[in-house]
Amino acid sequence: MVNSEAPTDPIYVTEALIAEDIDAYLDQHQHKTMLRFITCGSVDDGKSTLIGRLLYDSKMIFEDQLAALESDSKKVGTQGQEIDFALLVDGLAAEREQGITIDVAYRFFNTEKRKFIVADCPGHEQYTRNMVTGASTADLAVILIDARKGVLVQTRRHSYLCHLIGIRNIVLAVNKMDLVDYDQATFDAIVKDYAEFAKSIGIESFTALPISGFKGDNITTRSANTPWYSGPTLIDHLETVEVLSALDADKPFRMPVQWVNRPNLDFRGFSGLIATGSVKPGDEIRVLPSGKTSKVTRVVTLDGDLDQAVAGQSVTLCLADEVDCSRGDVISLADNPPQAADQFEATVVWLNDEAMVPGRAYWLKLATQTVSATVQSPKYVVNVNTMEHLAAKTLELNAIGVAELATDKSVVFEAYTDGRTLGGFVLVDKITNATVAAGMLNFSLRRAQNVHWQALDVSREAHAALKNQRPKVLWFTGLSGSGKSTIANLVEKKLHALGKHTFLLDGDNVRHGLNKDLGFTEADRIENIRRVGEVARLMTDAGLIVLTAFISPFRAERDMVRGLMADGEFMEVFIDTPLEVAESRDVKGLYKKARSGELKNFTGIDSPYEAPENPQLRVDTTTESPEDAAERIVAMLVG
Repeated sequence: MVNSEAPTDPIYVTEALIAEDIDAYLDQHQHKTMLRFITCGSVDDGKSTLIGRLLYDSKMIFEDQLAALESDSKKVGTQGQEIDFALLVDGLAAEREQGITIDVAYRFFNTEKRKFIVADCPGHEQYTRNMVTGASTADLAVILIDARKGVLVQTRRHSYLCHLIGIRNIVLAVNKMDLVDYDQATFDAIVKDYAEFAKSIGIESFTALPISGFKGDNITTRSANTPWYSGPTLIDHLETVEVLSALDADKPFRMPVQWVNRPNLDFRGFSGLIATGSVKPGDEIRVLPSGKTSKVTRVVTLDGDLDQAVAGQSVTLCLADEVDCSRGDVISLADNPPQAADQFEATVVWLNDEAMVPGRAYWLKLATQTVSATVQSPKYVVNVNTMEHLAAKTLELNAIGVAELATDKSVVFEAYTDGRTLGGFVLVDKITNATVAAGMLNFSLRRAQNVHWQALDVSREAHAALKNQRPKVLWFTGLSGSGKSTIANLVEKKLHALGKHTFLLDGDNVRHGLNKDLGFTEADRIENIRRVGEVARLMTDAGLIVLTAFISPFRAERDMVRGLMADGEFMEVFIDTPLEVAESRDVKGLYKKARSGELKNFTGIDSPYEAPENPQLRVDTTTESPEDAAERIVAMLVG
């Protein structure tokens, strides 16, 4: 029993429990709920100071501070508290000065009632991407406002993003109240201003607190400086607010498969983290997107089999049948599966310095699924100050827009409002591997569900066998004037003479018909290559050897076409001619026009050319004639 004369502060009660019954303490600690929250807002609103106060007051402080506390575990004087807290805040300030907190800094602490993970998000606009990262897994957001400055642009931006990402517990922490003499009128005016904005973006409720992170007002104890405030302290609210992630257990069962676990011939299981719902042996399940069904025979963990597993647990499911299931698939209950589609409307937050290029292929990662995806020009972007929907052709850094996107194969999904795991995605640049956007799927497009693949009786293999050849795409790329069309034409003549069935797609010729509606902007160039790639793929289905002669300046689009073809059917031929040599030829006078400014977006002059890094064949036209190059290409193709 705890001595009745001992202090009633939770810290001391906890210490007494540790001293008397360590097992009871560990059991109590293990079963505490966990709240993930973020601190965000504008620059210098006091986020790090607030976190420092929370860390200090919960006694989860840096090791040197813990050592100081251990020297007198029963009591720490007021003067010592001020010195220790000052050191802690100085340390967090030093991080800011070194640029550390431009990224998301995660802190861990606990109280008697709950465990916490707090993400300290940077306030600078250019680091909005980092704030989105921190908010993506949060149950609650503490949005700080400097009492002297009121609601700022970044306050609105972060509030909108928090609401967009699905955070429904919002705390408006009006900080630095000590610098406005704890004036109630100032606090009330800020809350009223914020409430009007919050209502306009769909935030139904929020909790407003007058605080001072530095002085500690209303953080862990009610402050005598704000007698007019009757609400909870910040820590009281954090300890009692409902953890939204806990509600995931009541949703339909969803488990994205991370890997197939087969340590021996007698065991085969499918492992993953349960996103929502629960599962137990005997449940009828469905594997998506295949739609195969089976029954759960075991729910396995490292600690043994479970009678039931719930959201948030990592498990391995053993099934009664040998179903085809691999990483990226989703296991659900048979009678309540999610959807699968390949075209969507999505809300996209652009996080890259370079603007989005409509039509360019990016990797889309959703749960454990990775597919290729293209994003169209946005329907609109959102002005976070006025909530206006503005017209735009692309998305710039930190822009928030609604756009249509298409994936190269169906993905298993849910609307983001129904589930973060199967509704939230990121886009990754295929060349740099940089994460360029975060997004939320709103719904699938009906046309995606109404269009089905028609099975044909005569296969591509039958077409190729009739022609006695293997389909191939010879993709000639290089600067204008490099010699692509000349060499491609010679190659086709030689193949034709050998009895091969071919077709040459030339850049200029295609723009007279199929692509005559396209210009030479980056987006139009991408669409030009996408269409040519699709035509080339259809021609390989017919068993043809297809030759294409296009500048195709961007690696991403050439890789996109490569991805359309069967393995080994795409052959990239780099016609490597230096710019000065290509310009000296200038057969069509295009370089002259580009240099004079008459021709915009010309490759090599005011638009970039990204040379292939690993082409199947490189032709140096300064040392090799077109005839010799054609002979070498044919020999490689038919040899």
